[in-house]
Amino acid sequence: MIDEMTTPLRLTIAVVEDVPMLHALVESAYRGASAQNGWTHEADLIDGQRTDSAALREILADPQQLILLAWRGDRLTGCVQLSNNGNGLCYMGMLSVTPTMQTHGLGRLLIAEAEARAIGQFGATRIEMTVVRQRVELIAWYQRRGYALTGETRAFPYDDVRFGVPKRPDLSFVVLERALRQV
Repeated sequence: MIDEMTTPLRLTIAVVEDVPMLHALVESAYRGASAQNGWTHEADLIDGQRTDSAALREILADPQQLILLAWRGDRLTGCVQLSNNGNGLCYMGMLSVTPTMQTHGLGRLLIAEAEARAIGQFGATRIEMTVVRQRVELIAWYQRRGYALTGETRAFPYDDVRFGVPKRPDLSFVVLERALRQV
């Protein structure tokens, strides 16, 4: 058995062969009973899936996107998606950490690595994300990491079950953004 706290962390960029494990990680962090073992889940707000394997493969096939993976030994413990939106703006999403590993700093590390790659790989000067507005504790966590609410909101895709089945009628996303320091 791997000691998740002392096994060295290894970061890679996801490839199509990683999709089954990646999909399982994302679902376990966001939805269902397993997600409730962590604090960043949406299980109280949204049922169903967070994403699907086809969407993950689409991301991996796009040269303007990547998914960073965090491994402890051969166990996938975290991920984050980065998309180059152009004009110096990248989008960061799908930050996922194995629920039992949350609160150990892996999310902060993945954010820092995504920001560094946004600068180095895509030449970004800003990075944004969206968070379900009802997740006030998660929004506050991002704010402590330097992300600021922009005042912009975006609609939740109620008509597309690929993103889940809402449990309430008032879901929407807030947009947070951070300026990136060039190295």
